[in-house]
Amino acid sequence: MICYDCRGKDPFWILSLFANLSLEAGEKLSLLFEESEVLRYGYASFIDLAQLYFLRFLTPTCQEENVTLVFEKLDIAASFHNDEDAKEKYGADSKFFAINKNEKFSFLYNYKKALLFCGLKRKKRILNLGINRGDEFGVIQKMLESACEHIEFVGVDYAASAIEVAKKTFSHPNFSFYAHDIKELHTLGLGRFDLIISIGTLQSSNLNFNETFMQIYQNYLEEGGAVLLGFPNCRWVEGEMLYGAKAPNYTFSEMGLLLKDIHFCKKYLQQKKYRVVVSGKDYIFLSARKESTTSVPSPK
Repeated sequence: MICYDCRGKDPFWILSLFANLSLEAGEKLSLLFEESEVLRYGYASFIDLAQLYFLRFLTPTCQEENVTLVFEKLDIAASFHNDEDAKEKYGADSKFFAINKNEKFSFLYNYKKALLFCGLKRKKRILNLGINRGDEFGVIQKMLESACEHIEFVGVDYAASAIEVAKKTFSHPNFSFYAHDIKELHTLGLGRFDLIISIGTLQSSNLNFNETFMQIYQNYLEEGGAVLLGFPNCRWVEGEMLYGAKAPNYTFSEMGLLLKDIHFCKKYLQQKKYRVVVSGKDYIFLSARKESTTSVPSPK
């Protein structure tokens, strides 16, 4: 373990310390602060610092008027982004499959708010593109409870092994799952839906984002239906959700492509007379609904 006495040091010194660290995966860093300093900075600031430098923030310890903060270096290679060994990159034997976004409060809070904005309680047919094992449907089940029995759920994902898990988890007859390529959706004869969800799927490198989004809107959304898109603004390393997506050709998080896609969808939907909001943090949610004479209450 590497130890530093940070008492009395300014923020620039602390940031420089992290920037110049050379830690191996699993190696720990211990920093000693006065308790008053930690409270002034706030623990959230140190969590942010840990994420920036691929560290896990461990449980602090207190002794008299001092606080020791301990960080553990994450194995950057242990990420589904680098998963080349699995038969399916997003299948049941992949690193991605072990991730549960619903256990991350930043995701769960903002996803629920986006669903409420879309008027979830009035929906009858819901399509999720890139459903994987069905976590997003699980949130809707918790929110609506028995009312879910009156909704038809359809999930599509390219990973066949993940779809098999989803079928077992959501075995009620109002749930249908298809292992299928989104580019070939037209062969399924799915019809139209009054809510379409897609989280972290339409940005796949093998899809033309603008073209795919417009085709989904034109061919599968009911007149007056709602849209909920999730754009990852994070990366996953050893199960940790780290803020800031990795951009090609950059050593740091660069949001240009993310904002470009969000801007396109927002402008397109606004031209169709939709009300569009953009929210979230680690996942940016674009939620769009058509206003009607019976207004949908905004989430509280």
